[in-house]
Amino acid sequence: MGLSLIVAIGAQNAFVLRQGLRLEHVTLVVAVCAVSDAVLILAGVAGNSWLSTHLPDAITVIRIGGAAFLLGYAVLAARRALRPASIDVDIGGTRDGLLATFVTCLALTWLNPHVYLDTVLLLGSVADSRGAGRWWFAGGAAVGSVVWFSALGYGARLLRPLFARPAAWRVLDAVIAVVMTVLGLALLASAS
Repeated sequence: MGLSLIVAIGAQNAFVLRQGLRLEHVTLVVAVCAVSDAVLILAGVAGNSWLSTHLPDAITVIRIGGAAFLLGYAVLAARRALRPASIDVDIGGTRDGLLATFVTCLALTWLNPHVYLDTVLLLGSVADSRGAGRWWFAGGAAVGSVVWFSALGYGARLLRPLFARPAAWRVLDAVIAVVMTVLGLALLASAS
């Protein structure tokens, strides 16, 4: 679950991929993304526990809203799979400074409304449905985040030939669409 939300290509993952393809400040970018995700995941798990105790109906509303978001994101991913667009990785050119890269990464992470929906609301809501195992779920999602951002950032250079082709993006977006649909329907089922 955690990986399916983290892997979805958005502004943050595109930035990590771009930095990895350019071999530029990869360790910094991976660390900022992974630590930020861990903090947000833990906040989501803790917040949903409080909500379920004090406002139990709010969890149902969050799950329905989360399901709508996931299904909407699935539609967008399916549309991207049908109409592919290449990512502008700007492999050549001048290097960005460390501070500029750090600030950009923070902005793409913390100012992105999807990160709050994904990590705080959706993962927190799913974790809450795990009862006493919610903290194990949170830990697993945080480890998944570290694995994903490390693989994306450091493995990007190996993907240069692959992602030069629009077909690779189509397959990735198609898989994302299917996973998001399944998760959205599962979240709807858990809300009833």
